[in-house]
Amino acid sequence: MQNMSKSLPQLKIINRLHVLRAERRITQEQLAKEIGVTRATIVAIEGGDYNPSLELAFRIACYFKTDINTISQLSLL
Repeated sequence: MQNMSKSLPQLKIINRLHVLRAERRITQEQLAKEIGVTRATIVAIEGGDYNPSLELAFRIACYFKTDINTISQLSLL
């Protein structure tokens, strides 16, 4: 079997959660409480240290009444 990872582009997830929070004027703690996670999880997502599960990404999108692509976008490295 051929190693296909060399032909695939490197991807980076760019997250806009902090922007959406600022637009709504809500704190990390408030958002965390609303979507059922800890503030540490929000900090990690916003800092790029943690990519949310698909379920959590949908919960965040539902909270902001938007789609997942508005919150997180893929960028080629």
